[in-house]
Amino acid sequence: MNKPQLEIIRIQLLSLKSKINALEDELKAATGTVVLDQTRVGRLSRMDAMQAQQMALESARRRQHQLVKIDGALQRIESGEFGYCYICGEEINNTRLSADPTSTRCMECVEK
Repeated sequence: MNKPQLEIIRIQLLSLKSKINALEDELKAATGTVVLDQTRVGRLSRMDAMQAQQMALESARRRQHQLVKIDGALQRIESGEFGYCYICGEEINNTRLSADPTSTRCMECVEK
């Protein structure tokens, strides 16, 4: 992969990271402690609120995992290891990297 292609991917990764961080800030309130007035809210409403909280927590976990993958890809770009399969060492197809720039394995190794 040449330098202009790497720079495009680096910019895409930084943009995605920025969007995820902004979304994380917006959604922090949704994962707070569920506090409901027990005298005014029924059991089903409490269950709905707790379910929504759990869904928000799982979504936050997924965003954190994506941020880790993005940081790893950015580190690989800096170190010159980006675009190579960590299992076999072969180049990862540009189409695969365009679809998912955080990929660390080529399709052959993924399918094994």
